[in-house]
Parts: sequence; structure tokens; C-alpha cells
Amino acid sequence: MDDWTTPHDRVLAQRNAEGWMFLIEAARDLRTTGAIAPSGKTLARLLTDPVDERGARPVNVLEVGAGTGSVTRALIPRLSSGSRLDIVEANPRFAARLRHLVHAHPHLAGVGERVRVHHTYLEQLGTGHRYDVIVSGLPLTNFTPARVEAIMDRYLDLLEPGGTLTYFVYRGTRYARSLTATRAETVRHRGVEEVLADFQRRHATGCWTVWPNLPPARVWRLRRPADPAAPAITPTALAGRGR
Repeated sequence: MDDWTTPHDRVLAQRNAEGWMFLIEAARDLRTTGAIAPSGKTLARLLTDPVDERGARPVNVLEVGAGTGSVTRALIPRLSSGSRLDIVEANPRFAARLRHLVHAHPHLAGVGERVRVHHTYLEQLGTGHRYDVIVSGLPLTNFTPARVEAIMDRYLDLLEPGGTLTYFVYRGTRYARSLTATRAETVRHRGVEEVLADFQRRHATGCWTVWPNLPPARVWRLRRPADPAAPAITPTALAGRGR
């Protein structure tokens, strides 16, 4: 950018670049990209609110399926001193963009090691940590019911007792898919909804709809039950779970 551009111009340029990148990746594989546009500000705020609610004490945070980093940028300023953020992204082009974001972010000057980008799948993550907050951007309704159940179980395993998971699903996807989907696809989508509904019945503490998002999204907040006797999680144990 030249010297005549304003901060507002640079923000707009960044958003446009992210939008085009999402469209390109969606064209490559919409099932794993899961969206045609980055998450909006309101959606990002609702997903990351539990970090603020932890107060000033250090927290361990995990973001999964970070994409181009629209939610990551909302997370980083909310991290209190001494906190850790692990970011999981399976798409190599998104992961490279996230590493650049972390390297260049002004809030992380001198403490960038507290934020790490892992180019991997959730099932293969082995940091050896449990987390106070997990933020999921995975396109859960694009997966099989069995994989969604494994992912949700994995999230609960990775949470500290009393820890919080936030995730979102797009509204109206069942109706949209029903217009063109095969019977098998309709059954798969209904199965995913049933799996998620079971976790919501057991663990949900809140739900919000973000109408201005593209497309509109419903944010869910789940909590792992407090269990002071839960054993510490180890890299060996992590490596054997969620497969």
C-alpha cells in the first residue's frame, strides 16, 4: 500500500482480500471450507465473549477452523497477560495466512510465542493442554454424523472442567439443501442435526441468532460439567483419541 492509503482503506482492502480468498477456497472444496464469506463482526464477538468473561487471569484458548482469521482477530485483543492461544487450521493456504496474521499482529509484539498456528486436523492435535475456552469455526453440518459426534466428544475431552465451547451453524441450511440434495444427503444432514441437538440438550448454556451475518448464523455455547477429579490430559492420550 502507498503512503496515501488510510487505515480505513487498509481495513477495506483486507476484508476484500479475505472475501476473495474464501470464494476461491469454496470453489476448491465447499464441503471443507464451509462458507463463502468470512465471519462477520457480531458473529466473531459472540464466539469470543467467553474469553472476556474469564477476567484478567491467564486462559488457554483453542480456535479450530480459523479460516482467514476473522474470529482470530477478535480473539487476540481479548487475551489477558500470560494467556495461550492455539489455532488449528487444516487448509494450507488459510494456515499460511494465519501465521502471517500472528507474526504481524501489534498485540503480539514480543509475545508471539503465546499464539501458535497448527496446520493439522483437530483429531491430530497433540499440544498436551486442556483449554478454558474452545471456539469452533468448523462447518459441522457438512460432515457425517459420526465425524460430528467424534469432533464434539473431542472438544469436551479438550476442555477443562467447567470450560466453555462456542460454535455456530448457519440457519436455513436444511431447507436450502432440500431443494437440490439427494435423499442420502438429506438423511446425512438430519443425522448431524440430531447429534448436535443431543449435545445441546446435555451441555448448552446459551444460544443466539446473528441475522446480519452472511449467511445468518446461530451461535451455541456449551459447557463441560465441572469435574475436579478429571485426570490430567497427556500428549499420548490425545494422540489416541478422536480417530
